[in-house]
Amino acid sequence: SCVGIYSNSKVSILPNESGERTTPSIVSFTDEERLVGEETQNQLVKNPKNTIYGIKRLMGRYFEDEEVQKDIKFWPFTVVPGQKNENEKSLPKVKVDYEGKEQLFSPEHISTMILKKIKRSAEVYIGKTVEKAVITVPAYFTENQKLATKNAGEAAGLQVLQIIHEPIAAAMAFMMQKLDQDEEKKKENRR
Repeated sequence: SCVGIYSNSKVSILPNESGERTTPSIVSFTDEERLVGEETQNQLVKNPKNTIYGIKRLMGRYFEDEEVQKDIKFWPFTVVPGQKNENEKSLPKVKVDYEGKEQLFSPEHISTMILKKIKRSAEVYIGKTVEKAVITVPAYFTENQKLATKNAGEAAGLQVLQIIHEPIAAAMAFMMQKLDQDEEKKKENRR
């Protein structure tokens, strides 16, 4: 995950506490604490059953979905069905051992933890509270997946202004940079 800020007609990707421009979208649970981001790296090997990654693949999907069933086979952590809805489908839950007991977390809850982490990093860097955000998602995300992402953002304390696809965000950043460069050239020509 990464966070960018639009300021002075430019988009800048902000570094996290470690100085990196991206933060691993990983959450790890131990008997003593919950780790998010960079601090989880060695947990993938040490604590794989309680280290959650690739959570966006579960966002807004049902446990019974073919894609979910395929992914479950490759993850070292446990994904279980939640309570069934009126359509006899259930939302997936991640099962972990945390603080000495078995606990279940929804994909949205895990995503909220990641969003809170990058929100805090941005606030430390810019020295202001971050209240509003535009969140990008993969181009293949369905409306359910976008809604689940928006809900996670709101649970992280953000007013989600818009959910946009990652390729569109990249194109917008490119266009803004190009417009900015064109404006700079015009200013130079006027001098």
